Amino acid sequence: MSARRHRAARLEDAARGAVTRYLRGRGWTPRALPFAGYGSRGRVRVLARVLLCPPGSVPRSLDGVRGWRRFASAAAGGVPVEVTVGSCRETVVSGRGGYLDVVLDAGATHAPTVATLTVGSSVSYAPLFLVPDHARLGVVSDVDDTVMITALPRPLLALWNTFVRHESARRPVPGMAGFYREILRRDPETFVVYLSTGPWNVAPALTTFLERHGFPPGPLLMTDWGPTSSGWFRSGPAHKRTQLGRLMHELPQLTWLLVGDDGQHDPVLYREAADAAPGRVRAIAIRQLTASQQLLAHGTITPLPGTDADSAPAPGSGSGSGSDADAAEVPTVYGTDGDALWIAVRDGGVLDSPA
Repeated sequence: MSARRHRAARLEDAARGAVTRYLRGRGWTPRALPFAGYGSRGRVRVLARVLLCPPGSVPRSLDGVRGWRRFASAAAGGVPVEVTVGSCRETVVSGRGGYLDVVLDAGATHAPTVATLTVGSSVSYAPLFLVPDHARLGVVSDVDDTVMITALPRPLLALWNTFVRHESARRPVPGMAGFYREILRRDPETFVVYLSTGPWNVAPALTTFLERHGFPPGPLLMTDWGPTSSGWFRSGPAHKRTQLGRLMHELPQLTWLLVGDDGQHDPVLYREAADAAPGRVRAIAIRQLTASQQLLAHGTITPLPGTDADSAPAPGSGSGSGSDADAAEVPTVYGTDGDALWIAVRDGGVLDSPA
């Protein structure tokens, strides 16, 4: 027997269907809100979301919209979208929630920097970050409590930060932007991607935050907080596992520096990624939260089990490095901020040669 979709997904689809019929009756039409994609060797991943918009308008960038209003968008699933990349043109259909995630073969002779998205008479453009064949290093960066101080997932504070607080009030983790800039100074072709369990609704605002605080540009890989076919909410760790696997598969020329924090599951997930792809992870860099930050992040003053707390130096004592045999002997470095992590990476020779 085929599995029946979860009740939450059925309820969400019914509500969206009613909203869609009402707005279309008032003349609203679907248009694509593009997100940054990436590619290599002629194959590119294009990301976007189809939204319903009033006549004569365009999808708002949402970067200046406060809190909950970003989540009031009217998604449009099942809408044909013509995607053009270089000489390749393909029509795809937006999925549940209006999301579009497609990989196209743009041809080995092309180096496109944008994908054109056409929905009816509306045209929008999704930027593409292309990784050269001779590039050798990629950086995967977590967002919450790694580049941005958010203290997730403490429920009340998480809701306040997400639905009420303006992005300009968010604070960056000290030294993290400089850490990434130093890596790019040594290797300008380093590919940087930001991996988060946050919702796509905040992607434009997050892009503005990264630009404002001097972080290197790169695509965002977010998720959808809505129900799935099997549950009320999507799994954050499962999202990160899937995206890490895709990056290593789609960009085989790169070895990776995986950057996260010990407030959640990053150390465990990154070691799993290193085990699953031997030789593809150069090092793991973990930002250590203070006791008070740990309390806000998950309710205790100590790191979660499995986060290498025993082998890492105490928070506030500087930086350190360790080796984990279970993670294919991939070195792990620690620091309380970006400056400490840069010193640990630099002194550990992580950037000198591939693993």
